[in-house]
Amino acid sequence: MIDEDSPGMNPGLAEAASGEFPGEIENGNSRTPRWRKFLRSLKVPALAIFSALFLGGILIILTDTDVLWAWARFFNDPMRALSRSWEAVWDAYSALFVGAFGSLSAWSETLLRATPLTLAGLAVAFAFKASLFNIGANGQMILGAIFSAYIGFTFDITGWILVPLALAGGVLGGFLWGGIAGVLKATTGAHEVITTIMLNFIAAFLLAYFLTTDTFLPSGSANPISKNMLEQARLHRFISGERVDIGIFIAIAAVALVWWVLEKSTLGFQVKAVGLSPDAAKYSGMKVALIIALTLAAAGGLAGLAGATVVLGATGVLTGGVIGNLGFDAIAVALLGRSNPWGVLAAAILFGGLNAGAVNMQAETQIPVDIVIVIQALIILFVAAPDLVRAIYRIKKVDTEEAQSFTSSWGSS
Repeated sequence: MIDEDSPGMNPGLAEAASGEFPGEIENGNSRTPRWRKFLRSLKVPALAIFSALFLGGILIILTDTDVLWAWARFFNDPMRALSRSWEAVWDAYSALFVGAFGSLSAWSETLLRATPLTLAGLAVAFAFKASLFNIGANGQMILGAIFSAYIGFTFDITGWILVPLALAGGVLGGFLWGGIAGVLKATTGAHEVITTIMLNFIAAFLLAYFLTTDTFLPSGSANPISKNMLEQARLHRFISGERVDIGIFIAIAAVALVWWVLEKSTLGFQVKAVGLSPDAAKYSGMKVALIIALTLAAAGGLAGLAGATVVLGATGVLTGGVIGNLGFDAIAVALLGRSNPWGVLAAAILFGGLNAGAVNMQAETQIPVDIVIVIQALIILFVAAPDLVRAIYRIKKVDTEEAQSFTSSWGSS
C-alpha cells in the first residue's frame, strides 16, 4: 500500500482516494459512519427511480384508451377518471413486479438478465473511478463473446477445464479490446469516449466477418450463426426447468473482487487517486499513464467476461445480435449504482427485473413493453442529473462525495 503520510503524497489526495473526505469530519476527529454515508448515497437514486415510475405511470394512462375515455368525461364523473387511472397504473406495475420477482421462474429470468448487466456495469463503473468514460463495453462484450465462443465449440475436453478456459478467453478478448483504448489514451491522449465508440463499430463488423468464415459457421450452412457450444462448455443451470445459470455466481464473485480491489488494494487506491487528480497522482510518484491503460484494459476484461456468460449461458450460440445493446444499458447500471460494485449489482437486478417483468406486463395488461424502455431512460436521465432531482424534492447537497462527476473526463485532454 502506498504510504499516505509520505512527503510526496498530497494530504487531500490521500484522504479522497481512501474514501474519507475532509467535509465528513464531525465532532473533532470522529467521522460520519459508513452506514450513514451509504443511506445518504441512496437518496438521489431512490428518488430518481420513483420519479421515473411516476412519469411512466402517466405514460401508461396516456396509452390506455379506456382511461382516456374516462378523462374525456371527467366533469361528468371525475371519480371514475381517477379510479380508472389508478387501476391502470396499479395493474401494469403489479404485473411488472410479478413478472420480475413474483415466482421462482420470474427470479430466474431476472437473474439471468442481470448477470451480463452486472459484469458490464462493473466494467463501466471501474473506469469511472479513474474518471474514464468507458462507452466501449458493447464492443468489449462482443470480443469476449467471440473468444469464448471459439473455445466453447472447438475444444472437446472435459467441462471443468473447458468452462474456465472459455471464460478466461472472454476476459482476454475484452482485456485486449479495452487495452487498445487504454494505450491510446495513455500514449497519445486520444479521448476514451471517441476511441471506445469507434471500437464498438469495429467489433461489430469483426463479428459479422467471423460469422461468414468456415471456422465459425456450421458445415454446409450459410446463415450467420456460429456452431453450437459444446454441451460441456455451457454454464450449468442449477434450478431444474429454469434458465438461470451459474453466471450469476460468477457476477457476484466479480462484484466482490472489484470491491476488494477498489477498497483494499494498492491498485484501487491508485485508480481512485488518478481519477481525482492525475497531476497530484503523478506528483506523488504514480505511473499515471500505466494506471490509465490498465484501468481500461481491466474494464474491458470485465465486459469480455459479460459477453462470455451470454454466449456460454442463455444463447449457446454466437449471432450478429448476440450482445444487443447490453453494453449501453451497462452505463445506466453503473450510473444508478453510483459506481459502487454492490450498487451496480442492485441496479443490474432492478434493470433485469424491469426487462423480465415487461413481458408479463404486456401479456396481462396489453401495455407495450416500450414503456419499460422509457422508464429505464427516465431513470438514466434523473440519475445523470442529480441536481434536477434535488431541485424537485428540495434536497440540500450535503455529501462531498455526491459532488463528484461521473463524466469529469469529458473535458480532459
